[in-house]
Amino acid sequence: MARFDVVIVGGGHAGCEAAAAAVRMGANTALVTFDAGAIGAMSCNPAIGGLGKGHLVREVDACDGLIARATDAAGIHYRMLNRSKGPAVQGPRVQADRRLFRAAIQRMMADQAGLAVIEGEAAELMLDGRGAARGLMLADGRLIDAPAIVLATGTFLGGRMFRGAWAGEGGRVGERAATRLGVQMRALDLPMGRLKTGTPPRLDGRTIDWARLEEQPSDGEGWTMSPMSPGRTAPQLFCAVTRTNARTHAIIADNLHASPLHSGAISAGGPRYCPSIEDKVSRFGDREGHQIFLEPEGLDDHLVYPNGISTSLPDAAQAAMIASIEGLERARIVQPGYAVEYDHIDPRALDAALALAAIPGIFCAGQINGTTGYEEAAAQGLVAGANAAAHALGRPPVRFDRTTSYIGVMIDDLVLQGITEPYRMLTARAEHRLALRADNAETRLGPLAGEAGLLGRDRRCHQQARERARADAYRLLERSFRGAALSPAVADDGARRSLFDWLRFPAIDRPTLLSAAPELQGVATDVLDEIVIDGRYAPYLQRMEREREVEARDRAIRIPRGFDYAAVAGLSHEMRERLQAARPDDLAAASRIRGITPAGLAALLVSLKRRAA
Repeated sequence: MARFDVVIVGGGHAGCEAAAAAVRMGANTALVTFDAGAIGAMSCNPAIGGLGKGHLVREVDACDGLIARATDAAGIHYRMLNRSKGPAVQGPRVQADRRLFRAAIQRMMADQAGLAVIEGEAAELMLDGRGAARGLMLADGRLIDAPAIVLATGTFLGGRMFRGAWAGEGGRVGERAATRLGVQMRALDLPMGRLKTGTPPRLDGRTIDWARLEEQPSDGEGWTMSPMSPGRTAPQLFCAVTRTNARTHAIIADNLHASPLHSGAISAGGPRYCPSIEDKVSRFGDREGHQIFLEPEGLDDHLVYPNGISTSLPDAAQAAMIASIEGLERARIVQPGYAVEYDHIDPRALDAALALAAIPGIFCAGQINGTTGYEEAAAQGLVAGANAAAHALGRPPVRFDRTTSYIGVMIDDLVLQGITEPYRMLTARAEHRLALRADNAETRLGPLAGEAGLLGRDRRCHQQARERARADAYRLLERSFRGAALSPAVADDGARRSLFDWLRFPAIDRPTLLSAAPELQGVATDVLDEIVIDGRYAPYLQRMEREREVEARDRAIRIPRGFDYAAVAGLSHEMRERLQAARPDDLAAASRIRGITPAGLAALLVSLKRRAA
């Protein structure tokens, strides 16, 4: 029997980050996967980042994760989304070469001292007499002993694929499902459900009429996903944009009866923010067209990913749909689109460490928790892997707070609210988003990651140098000036303010700042840009800090495990049910549960005080 501190099940984005995080924490770790050659594969869209998602990638990177560096090693198209809006809601997004991305992940995984990769099917969780995890049995009978197990099964847990009238087992085309493990988890009476996702047909780029389509070039600036990357190393390609039309919609409408999404073959809920083209046509019938982004899958790969037309229609209907779209009239489908239905666990069964309360030692990450997307999976993998290692090594758990990270927002949303559809990160989910920008992830999470032991030597040195640069810049910004001494564009009220305080005035631009304090030119561009934005947002950030103080006060009011909400006078039946399902740890968490009113919180507070008296 092989023995490890931590075992990871699954070699996708969640599993890889979990394994790497556990190793960085000092745990002897094994990763179990069907096929070691598929570790790090991008099973759907060949892109990383976006609105909210790019924030998660930068946060994982700030904790020395893999995904950002792999993205830069494979990046063939960089685009900052929402560029016309404020920095808080801008999202870095990178189109990646699939093969280069997978190769980069596999190189980094091979460099993880203390990580063993084991090929096989995870068939059964092994539990001890107390019902806690003690290991894993593979389908071929091999046993792996470990006190902590991370389930990062993606769409493979009970996975079934659908296209037209065809259906078969699997979590990804050409790969089998983890059926036995799914059966066991249901037998353990865990709160399980089914969700659905999908993918569009892949096209042969040589058969697309690119000349008729609108080009979308890569951003000219040299920004990268990770500051640890040497820069953009791959040639940059352009994407193109086209649209569906009335003829496309008519073809889809005529074939809805043959779509498993509408025939009843699939009953699980799909992602509202990334619906299939069938859902778009049936739900938004008044739209004249829907955008399609044609994204190359690699430098030496002819495949193109038509982002925006995920479908499970029959092959003939998919072919007719593609032929009706401008620029795609002669496009050849290399791989038809399909839908996948898979098992997930109700994330309310987890705590903030992504630990399964019912089975000590079991942690869950990625789509098994009801989320969608590489970025959400990677962030959960980081948290689950770190906490699995902490559990195995007897260390305190690693917690991410929603006031200081998008990772914390996502986990708090999941474990408190649960899900009714695959969860996708959006900037709108973060009430403190002005402070949670993609540009300041290192400042926010570097200290936490360092204290937890998540930073390798190179990252730790980088983080320390960055903190020194920030301190130096802030000292220079303490110098005080009158407005007239800075810029004639400023209405001088006679007051002297620090340079940092002057930043909230739009007339004080970067050249003005450097003129007043030339030494700032020696500060790294990314560090100075971050501080300038902090100065611009200062009044709003100060208000958010006061809100955080109120929330910290409410977090101090703990709610005991097993608290009887039925005994709280003033709570409606619905509020009692929601509180019981979420099991919040404190009053602040209770206040974030949907449907809990201020009056209900007041009643709960009174009851807690009486209980403590």
